[in-house]
Amino acid sequence: MPRPAGHHHVYVVELARAAWEVARFRQCNPGYRAGRPLVYVGMTGLDPDLRFDRHKAGIQSNRFAREFGLRLLPHLYESYNPMTYEAARQMEVELAIALRRIGWGVWQA
Repeated sequence: MPRPAGHHHVYVVELARAAWEVARFRQCNPGYRAGRPLVYVGMTGLDPDLRFDRHKAGIQSNRFAREFGLRLLPHLYESYNPMTYEAARQMEVELAIALRRIGWGVWQA
């Protein structure tokens, strides 16, 4: 049975400062301004809370979310959710770009 349209979500995970020590993270964030947040931006067909729990449990997880994820930052994404798959895919990229533009360190896979 197909899922109804509009059940996808974007989400943002705050990362620990230790993520900055990973060379790949630094390379992807040349415009990072010291002291700004470090985050992981993702999209999912699950509830963001469940998806974060799965990252931390190592289930289809991203390394940065699993190893350095501290908490979700719902104030950055709640107003966009839920949405269609295509809208979430696009919003994930746009949100990552917007946060990088203001000097945040962002990992978006």
